[in-house]
Amino acid sequence: MLTAERQSIWRSRYNLLLDGAQVTTWDSSVWRSGGSFTLDDQTFTVRANGWGTKYTMTSGSGAVVAEAAKVNRKNWTVAAGGRTFDFQRTSVWRNDQQMLHNGMPVGTIRKTSSWTGNLEADLPGLDLPVQIFVLGVLIAVAEAAAAAAAA
Repeated sequence: MLTAERQSIWRSRYNLLLDGAQVTTWDSSVWRSGGSFTLDDQTFTVRANGWGTKYTMTSGSGAVVAEAAKVNRKNWTVAAGGRTFDFQRTSVWRNDQQMLHNGMPVGTIRKTSSWTGNLEADLPGLDLPVQIFVLGVLIAVAEAAAAAAAA
């Protein structure tokens, strides 16, 4: 189980824990939708297109590692390692997500706290950097929605 725990309500930075042990920190971008994290001495950067519907994760060398498409819709996808993973929001009222395989749920992502924005994910079959990418995309989407609501 991968969890994202917000460090402070004043700053959008999350500790990412795998089965209770910290593996990295998600640091949201101040000026653009997305963020970055370092895992095994490699830095990954996540950025959105202008509309926030497509996110790309690149490695420190600039190589594209993963892409998320149709983000913020009921059904969206993540492409990584030559495979495509399907996701679906479970309800209009909540942002809980399911990872699907052949239309059947095989994984989940859910918000554990409405106040802090903490998340937990069970995403079998995804490499750890891609799991972190998925959580980072959902954090960025939530932050963009909060910013739009405040404006």
